[in-house]
Amino acid sequence: MSSFREPDVKQRLTDAAAAKKAMLERFRVAAEDPEIARRQAERAAINEARRARLAEREAARIAHEAELAAEAARAAEAALLAQQEAERLAELARAEEAEQAAQLLAEQKAERDARYAARKAAKKQRRKG
Repeated sequence: MSSFREPDVKQRLTDAAAAKKAMLERFRVAAEDPEIARRQAERAAINEARRARLAEREAARIAHEAELAAEAARAAEAALLAQQEAERLAELARAEEAEQAAQLLAEQKAERDARYAARKAAKKQRRKG
């Protein structure tokens, strides 16, 4: 193996610097290219439109959730009113049933009293006659 190198250190350093300079120049040319600027502007407009659509969807979702919450509140209120009405009707039915039971007891007592009075009258009649 020989220790002689074809490009020496200085030559490699200058080649590396020239390559860096060429890359930087290509980047500057690309940065100044109106086509690239136009494409970047298009991308920015597309991204902005996408953000606007996402914001609209989010606003619509929030409005829909608020509507659902309001509807649920109305349904809960209606259910509460229905439950209160059912309780009121049940109370009326219990009161009516209690009244009917009291009336039935009064009728039974009246029948019992009438039978008792009839028995007493019959007994009195038998003693007389």
